[in-house]
Amino acid sequence: MFDTLEDLLKQINLGEDSSLELKDLRFKGNRVSEPHTNGMSDELAGMANSASGVFVLGVDDATRTITGIPEEKLDVVETWLRNICNDVISPPLTCRIRKMLLPASDGTERAVIRVDIQRSLYVHKSSNGYFHRIGSSKREMTPDLLARLFQQRSQTRIIRFDEQAVPGAPVECLREDLWQRFRTPLSPADNREFLLKLKLLTLDMDGNVCPTVSGVLLASQMPDEWLPNAYIQAVCYSGTERDAAYQLDQHDFRGPIDEQIRDACRFVEKNMRVAAEKSPGRVEKPQFSMRAVFEAIVNAVAHRDYSIQNAKIRMHLFADRLELFSPGTIPNTMTIESLPLRQATRNELLTSLLARCPVAMAETGAEREFLMDKRGEGVPIIITESDLLAGRKPEYRLIDDTELLLTIYGANAPKLRREGTP
Repeated sequence: MFDTLEDLLKQINLGEDSSLELKDLRFKGNRVSEPHTNGMSDELAGMANSASGVFVLGVDDATRTITGIPEEKLDVVETWLRNICNDVISPPLTCRIRKMLLPASDGTERAVIRVDIQRSLYVHKSSNGYFHRIGSSKREMTPDLLARLFQQRSQTRIIRFDEQAVPGAPVECLREDLWQRFRTPLSPADNREFLLKLKLLTLDMDGNVCPTVSGVLLASQMPDEWLPNAYIQAVCYSGTERDAAYQLDQHDFRGPIDEQIRDACRFVEKNMRVAAEKSPGRVEKPQFSMRAVFEAIVNAVAHRDYSIQNAKIRMHLFADRLELFSPGTIPNTMTIESLPLRQATRNELLTSLLARCPVAMAETGAEREFLMDKRGEGVPIIITESDLLAGRKPEYRLIDDTELLLTIYGANAPKLRREGTP
């Protein structure tokens, strides 16, 4: 939108509309005094709730003159904007902030800040409620409009969340070497047609071709660039409590989600303890069944609720257990008790693609060819393998109906050592 300087200047001369907002700034010392933070949050969230658009800060909306921002205040304004997007708007709003020079009426160039807002996957609440944009102004959404918007952008939508377009993500973010692995002899020869049929690309509400959520997760180098918190956070502690003083290792695993699965399994394998016993020869007993760990991580990645923006998969490794937190409640009508018996999928497209991702068995503890088996064997394997090794069944628990916690207990073995140590 407004890709060239000429296009932007022409639109500024025409004035505000549904896709352009102009703001003249005022300062008190080293802070922005006008517009007020709360009002600005309503404007930003209202645009994201409605359509893609551009804010230009440093332009008088009444006269359409370029007033500019003092260069020494540019960083102050950028920080102010980021604080609004991250701390005042919920869920946090992702936007692109750019400093640029525009020609003023006196012939000089003046600094402004351009903020690009994409139509969001989420419904954003700002300081004064839920707003949307009508023409050049914002309006608080009526209850019926808000309900419809939540339905459109939620798991209840006919188009599942993992099939929806990711606003702002370019087609080019999908790497050919990552999506070519899904091609078969029956696939269309044309790449664009193939990606659309596979639903790694789709049309957004404006008719533009965009990557889908599944496309970004499986075929982009850094999914969390477009889907914040689409990564695994792993921490290993020497004791049995979360205490930074006893942290042994930590890592955030990013990249395509099949790589996240592999790397998270390696993290557990590297950091888990192994008991050495003589009976009569040396026998090593691992703290966890890597087959169970593999299934647990695959399930967490495949079935987490990616529509929850401010949550990530968390994996905590302790001396006596492994805890795996996955965002979202149990899908459909399943219960904790029915997990080993029933099969339900939140992300149909994502799981079908993971079932076509090959896996190196020696690296992950898996005992099959592809990441997912589509037969619902994951939870039974987790329970059986862990119970055989540790003598105690794993436990599933819902946390505040927003997170599923799986606890896998470690084998009770004396003289434990970390894998890789003498």
